[in-house]
Amino acid sequence: MTETKKRTRDLGLDHIRALAAFMVFSWHFLHYANGYPVPFEGAPSIFPLALLDEGHTGVALFMTLSGYLFAKILDGRSVNYLAFLSRRVTRLLPLLFAMLVVEGVREYVVGADLVGYSRSLATGLIEPTLPNGAWSLTVEFHFYLLLPLLLFLCRKSPALLFAAIFLALGLRTFLFIRNGTVFWPAYWTLAGRLDQFVFGILAYHYRSMIIRKHVLALVLGAVFCVFYYLFDRMGGFYRMPQYPSPSPIWIILPTIEGAFFSALIAYYDGSFQHSRGLLSRFIAKIGKYSYSIYLWHFYVVFLMADFVQRHIMNISYYYIGQVWALLCFLALVPFAFVSYQIFEKPFMNVGLSYSRKTGPRQPSLVV
Repeated sequence: MTETKKRTRDLGLDHIRALAAFMVFSWHFLHYANGYPVPFEGAPSIFPLALLDEGHTGVALFMTLSGYLFAKILDGRSVNYLAFLSRRVTRLLPLLFAMLVVEGVREYVVGADLVGYSRSLATGLIEPTLPNGAWSLTVEFHFYLLLPLLLFLCRKSPALLFAAIFLALGLRTFLFIRNGTVFWPAYWTLAGRLDQFVFGILAYHYRSMIIRKHVLALVLGAVFCVFYYLFDRMGGFYRMPQYPSPSPIWIILPTIEGAFFSALIAYYDGSFQHSRGLLSRFIAKIGKYSYSIYLWHFYVVFLMADFVQRHIMNISYYYIGQVWALLCFLALVPFAFVSYQIFEKPFMNVGLSYSRKTGPRQPSLVV
């Protein structure tokens, strides 16, 4: 049997996408690159909010979710790999191309080096040089290249995937010993992000260990939030003790993010019958438009924060800044809806079917 013609979206996973997009938006709104308008010293004392104050971890959540989602979609199926790649390219490229064109026009208007910009596009398939967060698509593409091997190992035994995690940990340890830092590959490349994709796959296959285990999920969530609170207090992304960080924490940070995020994704996805009420559906819509939010928000997020700080009120106090981050994030949703309708929705189901059912059940999700 081929893929079903009509697919339904999973509200729970869209809720998680919305959270990841808000985390990244908050990170940029609050701090930009130098702690403006909210100083890094003003970290929140309410410890779960550290995940927003260090909202760059939303990228890890996106990547862990990607691994979980593909494991769920492809469970019990054989995969036409070339068709899979063509569908992913068709799904992601129109919006990416539109953003790159707009960025090229912006570079031209401000008199930037167009040769350098063109060079960054040419190297973007190999290195994380694409602008406006699109570097993460390079990392995801590299994950797609490894996907056949990961699926092969998973068919033999999902436990074999732990070898990939240990390999990534070993590689980062080697790079740290050799270079005295591992920040760049840990954050910007698959050498760091592989753990997160793989933990997402593992979480789906071992989901019975966390589904409906409410106390366990609460403990895991609290431990992870405390860890990130301490990470934030110790300097976080930019000040441990400097940028780029020489701290060895970056050897294990991607692993910690992948392990906790994957468990909590599996718990949230499998433990509840998600409401189809107004608020739930609205948050799910934000998740549906999260790709558009992610690529376009760079053009406005820093301007929004600066405008509020200069012309409306002082938002250097973390909690006030976070409220304004939420308001400005919500203001982007209508624009993201238009972008989704133009650059995403028409290409959702273009291309060949890439999987067919071979197992006892067939998931029904939108990729």
